[in-house]
Amino acid sequence: MKEILIQPEVIATLIILFIAFIIHRSVIWSAGKLSKKVERSKLRKQYLNRYVGYVIWSLTVIAIVFVWGLSRGETFWVALGSTFAVVGVALFANWSILSNVTASFILYFTFPYKIGDRVRIHDKDLPVTAVIEDIKGFYTILRTAEGELITYPNNLLLQKGVSILYNREESIFDIDKHAETDPTAR
Repeated sequence: MKEILIQPEVIATLIILFIAFIIHRSVIWSAGKLSKKVERSKLRKQYLNRYVGYVIWSLTVIAIVFVWGLSRGETFWVALGSTFAVVGVALFANWSILSNVTASFILYFTFPYKIGDRVRIHDKDLPVTAVIEDIKGFYTILRTAEGELITYPNNLLLQKGVSILYNREESIFDIDKHAETDPTAR
């Protein structure tokens, strides 16, 4: 038993697991500090922790596989290449999923909107004025004044013009409505 624990592979595996644990805990701690600083919800912090955890622990598993020498055989490289090919095709087929997750990270770190903001999305097909109820990994939940619940994809939220209304019923971009009442708009 003692000989097994002294093997270099076991020691390297334990070191890799310890480093991954420390990195993951550091990210969770940093995300918590950042969430408090910019007043973000705990739920958004949990999404960030989950996605970063997936990446960190996936890389940890790959590192452990390399430590144990499975990279020396051709079978491993064929299996790894096949896996990446299948994942690549799946991501290409579902590019919107990857796009929405990326947009979610951008929304989290750039802080353009927060939960509770009243926004107007300037979409020529379907303009929306609503309050942001939640920002999830793939979509943002909006509630209109009529009580309608809308799930709006995060990538479209970044692509479309969005006005934060700050407790106003309408945006300055509503030119037609202002032209009727504002003498300077004529």
